[in-house]
Amino acid sequence: MSTPGPQSGSQAVADPGAIHAALAELVAGRSLSEQQSAEIFERLLTGALDAAQIGAILALLQVRLPTVDEVTGAARVMRRHVTTVTLPSTVNIDSVVDTCGTGGTAKFLNVSTLAAIVTAAASGGRVRVAKHGNRSRSGRGSAEILSALGVNVDADAATQARCLEQVGISFSFAIHHHPAMKFAGPARRAVGFPTIFNLLGPLTNPAGAKRQLIGVYRPELVSIVAGALSRLGVTRVLVVHGEAGEQCCDELSIMGRTVGAIIEDGSVKGWDIEPEAAGVQRGDLGQYAGLDLAGATDLARQVLRGEPSPALEMVVLNAGAALWVGGVATSIREGVDMARHAISTGAAQRTLDQWAQTSRM
Repeated sequence: MSTPGPQSGSQAVADPGAIHAALAELVAGRSLSEQQSAEIFERLLTGALDAAQIGAILALLQVRLPTVDEVTGAARVMRRHVTTVTLPSTVNIDSVVDTCGTGGTAKFLNVSTLAAIVTAAASGGRVRVAKHGNRSRSGRGSAEILSALGVNVDADAATQARCLEQVGISFSFAIHHHPAMKFAGPARRAVGFPTIFNLLGPLTNPAGAKRQLIGVYRPELVSIVAGALSRLGVTRVLVVHGEAGEQCCDELSIMGRTVGAIIEDGSVKGWDIEPEAAGVQRGDLGQYAGLDLAGATDLARQVLRGEPSPALEMVVLNAGAALWVGGVATSIREGVDMARHAISTGAAQRTLDQWAQTSRM
């Protein structure tokens, strides 16, 4: 990997007073300022907190959901500690898009990963998709699916940059780009529920993407993530939360209305859409619940072959949104048409094949 952010050569020395003061604020139901949040997460990500303190912070924030200040402060620290991907001189940062969401919802299929492939194929090189992702508790997250499809998910930063340049898409496996997360990992696994780190991952793209499609797992998180992004500096980001019958999804949904916010030039604007308005067929994804990795991989291949299904509609909807975010479609509906064309002509499958080959060179 290239260009790590500031790393501590040894575990930082904690200031018990500051840590206890921050915990006392959280226990009392008060929120942290952006500065306080940055200070506590700097300590967390440099090994100065023990597992009990980390678990307490994560739980106390999750009970009421973190504030914009708390997310912004923590995200600034995450960005300082990320191991970056240096873009080739031929790749303009304004063309780089990410489709990484928060996770934390029941998964029917890995939409963001397939949408990333279709977006890269449909854009004709005008959008470069720097897909950020990780493994999933379900065993069929971005890393698992892409590996099953032949992509080298452990490619180093130089290879990722080459994939962006030559194919228009790359994958940044979170475990390789966030070494400081080793201090939070045990506590995250132990608590077993989504935490503020689910929000911080999408805000810390290793390639520095300033155009993003970010799905969040609760509707209340739309304004929180959007508020943080408006301070962190982006070109155009669409934050979304979709209705999915009795459940919800961190994607644009074909099962109901999608609500969200558009962040552009520092301003935040509320937004919503119904499937039909985007040119996709409303449908039910329940039939895909409980798929194992082999089943999810087969479904991914069916989508890339263009076999009609609710899964296909879900992918083209989200790819259409990513193409709009990337500035190559004038609307999500136009982006959906571009996505359908990329699949029907075989361009999406060819992009995957070329990516798999280039990622192993």
